[in-house]
Amino acid sequence: MPAQRSPRQSLTFEYRLAQEAINLRLQANGMPAGVRRAELLRKARQIDVAGELNKWLTSPGLLPPS
Repeated sequence: MPAQRSPRQSLTFEYRLAQEAINLRLQANGMPAGVRRAELLRKARQIDVAGELNKWLTSPGLLPPS
């Protein structure tokens, strides 16, 4: 019998990235200005960029290198 996938795994990669960025921003909003807050916001921006890169890399219009 094949293993069942958990509901979390059925979510798309982009959705999971977006959720993580939202969670990081929510954590940062509850903190005073400082190094930890800046790190959380930086990580959220990095995740946003990763999502955009993934969209670009998986787009049907992307041509292979020649």
